[in-house]
Amino acid sequence: MSDSTITPVFVRLKLSLLRNGLRQSGGRKAAYIASAVFALLFAALQLIGLIALRGHAHVESLVVLVAAVLGLGWAVMPLFFPSGDETLDPTRLVMLPLRPRPLVRALLTASLVGIGPLFTLCLLIGSVVAVARGGAAFAVGVVAVALALLVCVALARAVAAANVRLLASRKGRDLAVLSGLVIAIGAQVVNFGAQRLGASGLGELDPAADVLQWVPPASAIAAVHAVGEGSYGLAAVQLALTAGALATLLAVWSRHLTRLMTSPDGSTLPAAESAARERTSTGLGRLLPAGRTGTVMERSLRYVWRDPKTKAAWVTSLAIGLIVPVFNAWQGTGSVYFACFAAGMLGIQMYNQFGQDTSAFWMVAMTISSTRDAYIELRARALALLLITLPYATLVTVVTTAMLGDWRRLPEALGLSFALLGAMLATGAWTSARFPYSIPQEGYKNVAPGQTGLAWISIFGGMIAAAVLCAPVIALTIWLNVSADGDDWTWLLLPVGTTYAAALTAVGLRLAAPQTARRLPEILTAVSKG
Repeated sequence: MSDSTITPVFVRLKLSLLRNGLRQSGGRKAAYIASAVFALLFAALQLIGLIALRGHAHVESLVVLVAAVLGLGWAVMPLFFPSGDETLDPTRLVMLPLRPRPLVRALLTASLVGIGPLFTLCLLIGSVVAVARGGAAFAVGVVAVALALLVCVALARAVAAANVRLLASRKGRDLAVLSGLVIAIGAQVVNFGAQRLGASGLGELDPAADVLQWVPPASAIAAVHAVGEGSYGLAAVQLALTAGALATLLAVWSRHLTRLMTSPDGSTLPAAESAARERTSTGLGRLLPAGRTGTVMERSLRYVWRDPKTKAAWVTSLAIGLIVPVFNAWQGTGSVYFACFAAGMLGIQMYNQFGQDTSAFWMVAMTISSTRDAYIELRARALALLLITLPYATLVTVVTTAMLGDWRRLPEALGLSFALLGAMLATGAWTSARFPYSIPQEGYKNVAPGQTGLAWISIFGGMIAAAVLCAPVIALTIWLNVSADGDDWTWLLLPVGTTYAAALTAVGLRLAAPQTARRLPEILTAVSKG
């Protein structure tokens, strides 16, 4: 195959991959069409919105930030969604007699086919129209859009080629599952930014835009604005920066392709050595109680560290549990009671304890022959969870209180957090035995087909029950705050909430133990469906 014919072949290959993927099932086709329509509709609305902002005093800051965010999105996309595009893996082409430069050109052209590039193109066009003034600016805008789009695509390809060994490993799958964390944090950041912009206007973006206008691909869009202002020298420098970034990314991509095509895959060797070191380490076991309790605690903590789905759930809960109270305190609209959000997010991890084991639960079931065995199993899982949740909930509460400067309410906030955590441990243990469901190991679903109702009952029903169980502590908190002399006694909420939490947890475990021992066959069947 000659170098001149590679590019059209790869474009047809990309189209064939898309077409054949849609033929696999009607559900996949419907999902793809729905996502495409939603993405294009959103892009069209963004395009119209950017055009509508034409002439605004600070629109150039907004479009520069939009271009920078697009570049960041393309950079992280291969890390969090490695299976989204089969052509992102160049190791599939190692047996073909292809040279790096023609291969880079062909893959770059093929990468422009898809919803992502079209979405990016719409936003870039809208950004140019929003800031271009005069024929020269629009002419430069055509070049700027092309350069910015190519930089975004080349950035994604270079990142994918540099990390292709990682993306094919278990750690790569961990990254893919942890994409939910990025989305959750990003949503909070966007919400915070939108609130700030709504209060202060687009002028808040000027300091960030002054820096990002020198960072490709945002520098290409900034060049369009510079031409409209008559700063042709500045525009030339900004376009040169974007072109230089594109050339650098293509060179880095070509070098990684050459290495992938000519070097053996030794990516598993470090992992094997690391696994061997972990097997010989018993540091964690020495810190835990002896007997079954310590064994179960160690197993639960290792699930948190090693299992992608469990790790994703924990990291997401830890992040959101901190972001919500801290962001609200940062804006000056928060309350120390928002710190209870951390305890609530972490308490959810007690729900569906056996479902987290999936089909491996049969090994646990073999060791449970009595109510006492079930009680020790549940108690150890709760203790493992408390090793993380107690210090973390305390830390979030102290940080939130410090940011608000309301130290007087620290004891009652801690008491409420502990009471909520104890209530969720109690209800989580019971619903784990009564409403277990399977968590699929592959893909992004957290509930096996046909078990969605069980998941809703387990989680949301348990959370409602936990809120009801916390009612006495909540009522006491309200009474002390409205009472004339109540401020002198609010410190009692800390020991009261702690004691109440311990009692709730003990009662919940005692009630859940006989349910677990009696329903072992049903639990095993439910959690093994995925």
